[in-house]
Amino acid sequence: MLTLETTIEKICLIGLTYFNAEGEMLKQSLLAGKVSSSDAENGIGIELFAKENSEPGRKQFLIPTDLSCWFTAPKGRFNTSVEGVTVTNPDFLVTWDIYQSRRVENDEQMQWWEWKPRIEKPRVEQPSVSV
Repeated sequence: MLTLETTIEKICLIGLTYFNAEGEMLKQSLLAGKVSSSDAENGIGIELFAKENSEPGRKQFLIPTDLSCWFTAPKGRFNTSVEGVTVTNPDFLVTWDIYQSRRVENDEQMQWWEWKPRIEKPRVEQPSVSV
């Protein structure tokens, strides 16, 4: 059974879909990393993978603790959309829809976002193999 504690050290692909306040899709991103921390109050910390020649230093990404959007990943090679990293046989696919919860007014600097777990199992197309 998947728990916050059992996510530690697991490799995951994180699919994020962003929507504006009107519900229109803004962008999609695919990240990859290893779970480095898991805390019911603070969230799940993921150390993102980067290309070998990228800037030194680890990038941390924090996601909510809802595990309903964590799915066992199929075997295969996956490429991230952000860093262009290739990941082979990750443990989990994690999918979130992120909605802008209100319009940005005038010169506001702050944006508000609501994270909603995508609980429908993602469809993953595997590349065809030529024989």
